Amino acid sequence: MLISVGILYCIAFIFPALLGAAGYLLLILIAFVLMDILILFLAKNGIEGTRIAPEKLSNGDENAIGINIKNYYTFPIGVKIIDEIPEQFQLRNFEIKRQIKASSQDDIQYYLRPTERGEYTFGNLNIYVISPLKLISRRFTFNNNQMVPTYPSYIQLRKYDLMAFSNNLFQYGVKKIRRIGHTMEFEQIKEYVQGDDIRTLNWKATAKKNSLMVNQFQDEKSQSIYMAIDKGRVMKMPFNGLSLLDYAINATLVLSNVILKKQDKAGMFAFSKKVENRVVAEKRSSQMQQILESLYNIKTDFFESDYSRLYADVKKNINQRSLIILYTNFETLDSLHRQLPYLKGIAKSHLLVVVFFQNTELNEIINSKAVTIQEVYDKVIAEKFAFEKRLIVNELKKYGIYSVLTQPENLTLDTINKYLEIKARGIL
Repeated sequence: MLISVGILYCIAFIFPALLGAAGYLLLILIAFVLMDILILFLAKNGIEGTRIAPEKLSNGDENAIGINIKNYYTFPIGVKIIDEIPEQFQLRNFEIKRQIKASSQDDIQYYLRPTERGEYTFGNLNIYVISPLKLISRRFTFNNNQMVPTYPSYIQLRKYDLMAFSNNLFQYGVKKIRRIGHTMEFEQIKEYVQGDDIRTLNWKATAKKNSLMVNQFQDEKSQSIYMAIDKGRVMKMPFNGLSLLDYAINATLVLSNVILKKQDKAGMFAFSKKVENRVVAEKRSSQMQQILESLYNIKTDFFESDYSRLYADVKKNINQRSLIILYTNFETLDSLHRQLPYLKGIAKSHLLVVVFFQNTELNEIINSKAVTIQEVYDKVIAEKFAFEKRLIVNELKKYGIYSVLTQPENLTLDTINKYLEIKARGIL
């Protein structure tokens, strides 16, 4: 106590006497600092902060992260928020500044876009409270080590959830297809009424009943649809921060939901050196959850994919004629020809759709104006590769194999279009 009194005596009388006007200014500054310290630190719980993160993040989408701050101080405060973002985002300069009124609360929101599936761990939520005089700040720390898993894009899943039932599908870019012919699923024989298709007349039933009778058909349902995902090294190519594999995974999740809504059976598997992550095509209530969990665990193995193994597995395990949508990538006609015998083998027993990708970077080169000789060379080579992609489409068509050549960002929509087109034409 005597030492403290001595220090205060020195501050109040000796320092000002020795330093003159500067001493008095120093004394005033020290007084203000002490006042700020007392204001900020006397309150045991000055503020309360909470990070509000979703149960899971949606891969490739903007995910909202909320922060709620309650100010228990009786005066306005300034806050600087430094949230310890998961290391996958590589954000080292993240901070948010806000002013919060006395005895009130504020809700703050920011967005994160993950580009890979897996576990994302948040660190501390650090909130620095700045005093009214802005001389001192006090740190509060909340929410230590919060883990949030990142799943395939369920935000896209919600976006297209009602697509299968919408009467205005053109709003989403979905084609309207006129039905040609009939599906093969017989429903009943009924009496002919005006407007029925005379091509469906049942002559045997007509002779027995002595009146015109027609066959009535219904849309085929419960057809098996499999999504086959190539997880080899060709699918590791990145576009807009997301790999082709993750684009395919996101599209598979959304399309599976549309398939089940259309009363078909949805299944999937992934392959590279061997076939894995299999979900048998069913339409049970738990099917979407099984598909989601299988998609979450798919990882590329950086090998060249074995299409002979794919062909053998399909022949062994898929006995009923099914629609198989294969997500892969062919850059050249030669790369297709190496796998074409196996694709032709699958197409003999099933309806095969090969989905592969345009190189959007090449499109930028093609559409740009070439000035130098090097740019002319680059443009010619880019046009050659783009032309080969179109040749691949024609080559597949020669053998009755359907194809979808799409940009990665349009993959989900284009794949849904193709599925609905096949359903509408009744060609499965």
